[in-house]
Amino acid sequence: MEVVVNAATSVDGKLSTRERRQVRISGDEDFDRVDRLRAAADAVLVGVGTVLADDPHLGVKSESRRVERLRNGRDANPARVVADSRGRTPLDATVLDDGADTCVLVSEAAPEERRDALRDAGATVIVAGAERVDLAAAFAALEREGVDRLLAEGGGELIYSLFAAGLVDELSVFVGSLVIGGRDAPTLADGEGFVEDFPSLELVAVDRLDDGVVLQYRVRDAAD
Repeated sequence: MEVVVNAATSVDGKLSTRERRQVRISGDEDFDRVDRLRAAADAVLVGVGTVLADDPHLGVKSESRRVERLRNGRDANPARVVADSRGRTPLDATVLDDGADTCVLVSEAAPEERRDALRDAGATVIVAGAERVDLAAAFAALEREGVDRLLAEGGGELIYSLFAAGLVDELSVFVGSLVIGGRDAPTLADGEGFVEDFPSLELVAVDRLDDGVVLQYRVRDAAD
């Protein structure tokens, strides 16, 4: 399975303010680029923190792209995947509406009643890992379900975990022309951080969009 990470950051690498409040970092051209990435994906992945903070839909916005997916024998929108170790996704979250299939990745630490409630809300629940989601095992299960291209949209804890597990194949970052600042503001890759064996990237393209740039990388040491 190919895993593509996409994010938008400020010049200083922040995803949002220290209060976890979203800031408009990119513009219409980049929104369209992200929509193309979603349209090309079999599934879109976010962490539960993103669901709790932003309540995203994660669908394809362009009607013509949804129609093209249908013509190609695919669902109009990619499946939605939430990494949620303890099953905290609200049962009224937008990702649980009927706009697309939804899968919630939980660990064994997620209470059984929460797993059942998520299933009753229409989600497929994959249990992988003891205390935290074992992303490699969960991705293997997704691949068995036909997910060949996965687009990960954050947040920073999830993106770090993907890199730490060696699961990222491509990274695409829009860098907007603003500074957010704050030592506690979330960054592109939060978590414990690397002290050695840093993921090695190869810059393959730089494109100017809106009042910023898109940096596209291949990950040299991505897992086979």
